[in-house]
Amino acid sequence: MADNVELTAEQTEKLIQFQDLSGIEEIRRCQEILQQHNWDIEVAVQDTFNEREGAPSVFNEPPPPAEPRQPTMNLQPPDQRVFTVARRPPQGFFQWSYYVVMFPFRFAYTSILDILKFVFRLIRPDPRRNVTDPVGDVERFLAKYNELYGDEHPAFYRGSYSQALNDAKRELRFLLVYLHGDDHQDTHSFCRNTLGNPDVRDFINGRVLFWACNTNSPEGYRVSRALRENTYPFLALVVLRQNKMTVVARIEGPVDGQELTEKLERVMTDNETSLIAARAEREERNFTQTLRREQDEAYLESLRADQEKERTRRGDLEKLEQEKQKVVDAEMERQRMLEERELRKEDLRNSIPPEPAADHPDRVQIVLKLPHGDRVQRRFLKSDSLKHLYHFAFCHEQCPDDFHIVTNFPRRTLPCEPTEEVPEPPSFGEVGLGKMEMLFIQDNEA
Repeated sequence: MADNVELTAEQTEKLIQFQDLSGIEEIRRCQEILQQHNWDIEVAVQDTFNEREGAPSVFNEPPPPAEPRQPTMNLQPPDQRVFTVARRPPQGFFQWSYYVVMFPFRFAYTSILDILKFVFRLIRPDPRRNVTDPVGDVERFLAKYNELYGDEHPAFYRGSYSQALNDAKRELRFLLVYLHGDDHQDTHSFCRNTLGNPDVRDFINGRVLFWACNTNSPEGYRVSRALRENTYPFLALVVLRQNKMTVVARIEGPVDGQELTEKLERVMTDNETSLIAARAEREERNFTQTLRREQDEAYLESLRADQEKERTRRGDLEKLEQEKQKVVDAEMERQRMLEERELRKEDLRNSIPPEPAADHPDRVQIVLKLPHGDRVQRRFLKSDSLKHLYHFAFCHEQCPDDFHIVTNFPRRTLPCEPTEEVPEPPSFGEVGLGKMEMLFIQDNEA
């Protein structure tokens, strides 16, 4: 639940009581405790009281991580090797006498014990059917085993049966499973003499994974029901074959160290080809996956390079199109300006007053010399504004766009161009121009 959970009025009151009773003054600490108890205020208050009084916590710890899925098993292959080692018969008169005398007592003890177990199972279900902590069952068995028989034994796999199967499958190794029966008469001798044998220890440590558990524990009982052993000590050799974890050998009974290593050696030799084939298949699959991954990476790299080239090409095309568009826009702008200039010239040409007669007493004859040497002339009235002279020159096709008009002697610039400050320039008479004048057009950009 998020930290910003909205509490009801009742929960808020309980929260205040919880803070007072527990002595916690900081809100963050209070929130941490509530989060640990899934925001159940009543459980949080009760658990705090229990903690202060030394009572067990009512808070349920999160469940252990889920058990890994067990790989597919083949428990009864057609070529499975089954080795049943029978107990040696009594030797000599004394052993036979002891066997005969103890047989009725042993039979009665076993029968009564089986009957009691059967009745007890009718009254109370077998608790071993509920596997809740497989790794814990294995760890407790290993601790008990070391306590009874010492640490001179093969290295046990410290994990559940499913974990051992998955590791053996992943590592392509043989897995040797040992089911420990506390009540069997041959168990103690097997643990001390056979598993404690240095040759057996070295053989198992160097060749196989070794997993063991007590059948009185839920994990051991679950494996016992799966493998269906007949007697103890019980060993099962498991290996990957045809993509299934296959029980290729079962060894039942009191076997000694030399016989055990010989039997395991023989079975492992017969089934080594399946591991070799599995390794070769896995290497081929890994090689294929690696090759495919490299090909995919090369394809992606080539695709990225092609995409980069395409992006570069599109960028160049876009730049070229932009430049072309700029040229087109500039030409269109130039044409527009020319059109506007022609329209303006037409408007200005129409605004120039009519040319007076040659014999008009107030006429002014103006001769304009253009920058290229051509000359144009026109008559104006002395009362006309100089802006008409400027417009007349501006409308001439050979006149520059930016210019000013000057006199020859004395040299001076005539204020002809209308501006925002002086929209109406002076007249011809006001600037002192005579009846005949030679004026020059000067290009400001020259």
